[in-house]
Amino acid sequence: MFFVIPTEFGTDFYTDWEDATSGTLYGTEGSALLLYTGPILLIAVLAVPYLLLSGGDDDDVVAEKKKSPRLRLGTFPVLVDGVFGVVTAAEFIGIAMFVVFVAWAVYGYTVVNFEMLPTYGDLTPLEKRVQMLQMSAYIFGLTALTCLAFLFLPVARGSILLRLIGIPFEHATRYHVWLGNLTMFLLTMHGLCYFIVWFIRGIVLESIIEWKSDGGANFAGIICYCFGFTMWVTTLPPIRKRFFELFFYTHQLYILFVIFFSLHVGDTYVSKAAGGIFLFMLDRFLRFCQSRRNVDVISATSFPCGSVSLVISKPKNLHYNALGFIFLQVREISWLQWHPFSVSSSPLDGGHHLSVLIKSAGEWTGKLKRSVSDLLLSQTQLSGPNASFVASVEGPYGHESPYHLMYKKLILVAGGSGISPFLAILSDVLHRIRDDKPCLPRDILLIWAVKRSSEISLLSTVDMDSICPSFSDKVNVDIRLYVTRESEPSLEEGKIEKVVSLNTRSRGRSMSVLVGTGNKIWSGAYVIVSILGFLIIWALLNVCYLNPYDISKWWYRGILFLGCMVISVVIFGGGVIFFWHRSENVTPAGEEDREESGRIGYMLDQETTRYKLHENTNVFYGQRPDFKEIFGSVSDSWGCVDVGVIVCGPQTLQSSVAKEIRSQDLRRKGNRPVFHFNSHSFDL
Repeated sequence: MFFVIPTEFGTDFYTDWEDATSGTLYGTEGSALLLYTGPILLIAVLAVPYLLLSGGDDDDVVAEKKKSPRLRLGTFPVLVDGVFGVVTAAEFIGIAMFVVFVAWAVYGYTVVNFEMLPTYGDLTPLEKRVQMLQMSAYIFGLTALTCLAFLFLPVARGSILLRLIGIPFEHATRYHVWLGNLTMFLLTMHGLCYFIVWFIRGIVLESIIEWKSDGGANFAGIICYCFGFTMWVTTLPPIRKRFFELFFYTHQLYILFVIFFSLHVGDTYVSKAAGGIFLFMLDRFLRFCQSRRNVDVISATSFPCGSVSLVISKPKNLHYNALGFIFLQVREISWLQWHPFSVSSSPLDGGHHLSVLIKSAGEWTGKLKRSVSDLLLSQTQLSGPNASFVASVEGPYGHESPYHLMYKKLILVAGGSGISPFLAILSDVLHRIRDDKPCLPRDILLIWAVKRSSEISLLSTVDMDSICPSFSDKVNVDIRLYVTRESEPSLEEGKIEKVVSLNTRSRGRSMSVLVGTGNKIWSGAYVIVSILGFLIIWALLNVCYLNPYDISKWWYRGILFLGCMVISVVIFGGGVIFFWHRSENVTPAGEEDREESGRIGYMLDQETTRYKLHENTNVFYGQRPDFKEIFGSVSDSWGCVDVGVIVCGPQTLQSSVAKEIRSQDLRRKGNRPVFHFNSHSFDL
């Protein structure tokens, strides 16, 4: 439909569509909503029964076992370097479609405009050019509106749509960045063309402050663009990396951006982009409700490399997989900042906790490290578990299915703190093999590049022999460690600081189950009831106010339309959240739970310990991984099989791995493995 509308046929069709539906309860706004936003909301509604009827994680693993090795669009890297980073074939198709759409829309609308030009009467050549420029400005605005319809979808962390198509939030953020750049470019062209027209006609000042009631409110549009431009500038890599807090705080201007966008374009145009905005509102309100709760940090471990391990309390009915992640806020450090961290524990480690590894690499994480150290010191002096440490948590988020269990062979490539999710994978695979649960991986190659040997101590958080005794008879785990900035082992290698439990007594402060990736029934009801509530409130507004009083001001109807969306989320969605929260299991921990708490904090009573590297672990000092040699060796020995390659680390590491995977897959012969690239890295 987006491709058809810019054509002459599409323009005529849309006009006929408006005429056919304008007499209905929702008027012309309903026509636009049904045509543009209706499909998105309908897919969201239909996603609920689909997810409920689809098989569970174990069924997915069993189904994957029957598939033969083959290339897949979603895991074959096409571009491995450049401004887009590593781009798979599926992502490349999506990029190409948007580029083609923008070019097609501008061309299609321009052709229509040329045909409309004679209807403006006898114009001089200059007036014709100015009129075409004005219509071109309108074209850029319409095209940007289409991009805006998709802009908010990727950043709805627990969105039912992301769950449906199997794209987790950490992957989708890059799509938001791409769409954001494209949208702001089009909006810039939209505003620039209008300014040139105003300048030629000598009406710049009066046009800037104009606030029309029967068309776009110019002044509101300029304010909207200023907010968008501010957010856009602070997302540039040099600024975002150096001034992350500035980027984070300015991005909260999206609220004002949406408000003034509604004032600028009115309800008809807002309804064209309402689908993505509404689903984002649902996610944001749910996150707000979940994050209000203080959560107990059960124990903390401080490592000599500067990393901290936190064990966080959660209810047993809050599920996640080993490739999940959470957003963490510590109010003693900052009331506004939320930081994402990969989960370092398997869901099979225990039903009432999850763990995260946090490396001290910035101002916020440095303050967290000092806070934990101070609490450890104070508790040591008190000689008891009286210290308390709480945090606010959003999540867990992540893949709908544990795709790491769907490959017979796994290659895990980590850089620095990127080891965290792979510790969870190792634990998860070993637990499943021990418990005889569906699990395909039988060969795991872990490649970890670190700067200093002190970081190797993080491997001690997974005791493979304790989880699955004699696991080497069932699964082959090969660990290769590369210490890039040391030429020989350090004398302090293996030393771990004292580990103390910060809060061994449960105070009932566990993570809330209110998360979009949680219970499918409740999250589905939340979406469906909110959508129905929006339709009801909007209908009542039309019947009781807009139509009887003949309210026609664009900007006023636009803000009322946006208000209906907000009210429906808060009232109707809030009602579902209330009952969802009431259904949460608050039963006190039983004997099994207390035994689990006793196992948390794997070295609580030891002053120091020396970690023991697994017998299949090789440490290489002063070297970097040679991926050509590694993948070549694997290709020769593993045969014809799907090999899942998961990378967690900096962009350079991802590019190096993706380049070798592309090379291996393109040169592959029939008896060689098929490598599948999966990135677990994301940059906010």
